[in-house]
Amino acid sequence: MTQPLRIAIAGLGTVGVGVIRMVQTHGDRIAARAGRPIEIAAVSARSRSKDRGVDLSPFAWEDDPVALARRGDVDLVVEVMGGEDGPAKVLTETALSSGKHVVTANKAMMAHHGQALAELAEANEAALRYEAAVAGGIPIMKSLTEGLAGNGIERVMGVMNGTCNYILTEMEHTGADYEAVLADAQALGYAEADPSFDVGGIDAAHKLSLLAATAFGTRVDFAGVTIEGIERVSLADIQQAAELGYKVRLLGVAQMSSEGLEQRMQPVLVPSQSPIGLLEGVTNMVIVEGDFVGRTVFTGPGAGEGPTASAIMGDVIDIARGLRIPAFGQPADSLTAPNRAAHAGSASHYLRLTLTDAPGTLAKVAQMLADQGISIDRMRQNDHDERQVPVLIVTHDCARSNLDAALAEIANSPVSLAEPVALRIEQV
Repeated sequence: MTQPLRIAIAGLGTVGVGVIRMVQTHGDRIAARAGRPIEIAAVSARSRSKDRGVDLSPFAWEDDPVALARRGDVDLVVEVMGGEDGPAKVLTETALSSGKHVVTANKAMMAHHGQALAELAEANEAALRYEAAVAGGIPIMKSLTEGLAGNGIERVMGVMNGTCNYILTEMEHTGADYEAVLADAQALGYAEADPSFDVGGIDAAHKLSLLAATAFGTRVDFAGVTIEGIERVSLADIQQAAELGYKVRLLGVAQMSSEGLEQRMQPVLVPSQSPIGLLEGVTNMVIVEGDFVGRTVFTGPGAGEGPTASAIMGDVIDIARGLRIPAFGQPADSLTAPNRAAHAGSASHYLRLTLTDAPGTLAKVAQMLADQGISIDRMRQNDHDERQVPVLIVTHDCARSNLDAALAEIANSPVSLAEPVALRIEQV
């Protein structure tokens, strides 16, 4: 066999330790498949003395992770520290500038700095890979840049945050409200003490921006993603959606229309029997629609030691084989600046309103919708007390901008007693 590929690991949390375990467990198999051995030369983390359940004595230790990029016995750096900027970015830039390959699980760094890092990698003939940053163990980036590379991609969509999917599906099954299920998710380790990055949709939006850039040949544009989290989804919304034949999911959608690139991460209603509607728990799913292949569905675990280490080692093995695919599937200087779509495409919407119990209230609401060109497909008035009436409306297809204008008028009207809730109905 040829010379080993010598790697360094920056970050020894769950994922970094998982990479070590995989190399130690499957070293011979990895070498056979890569065509050369994969050897860990050095590691770095905040604490040298912490017991991580693996033997670190065979590896050189660096207190400063950036020092890994300067070592002469390192060919590739695995960055699993995280963080949009700071040491992770400096390490990645230093390694690439030195002609060392980088494999990262850092979705935030790639979403904000991916274009510059891709250009730096190509200028120094180094590989930059980040399969583990998008949908965990699902090989979706490899599928887009290799297996589906001959297609014109029409739409990419998916559930890409296991925390949110766990919360929404547990609310369905248990009848517990959002706060109770979030607390349960935190106790189980599915959600952080500060869960805003997950439940606010930001984590999943980072992933969507990377998928969109690769699928449509544009520069990564995280700032162009419309983001809405699941914090305002109530148990009533989930139950009423089920009665209509839908499930509520935090869904990312990226598609190119005549108006430009549309990127959305938001809670939506999807048909209950669709693949996304049937998705349970912390599992992720990505659907890619190509002009020649049609629809392909990828599903699997979106996080955790094993799945993320699996994705990292897939990238490492490709580099060991000599495979050099640009970070976004084509040369960085050929990626175009995205023309952002001004508005999302038209769709029907689910509305939940809390209105006064007075004659003419529903007529006033219907008129405010009609003034924006929005017609009502279905309307239902639920059980109510003497002071307020919960009302459910499903609209016909309409532009979200028109709907937002109507909802703003309704919210400011004396007939409304609470902020309206609107969820898009996505045809998946």
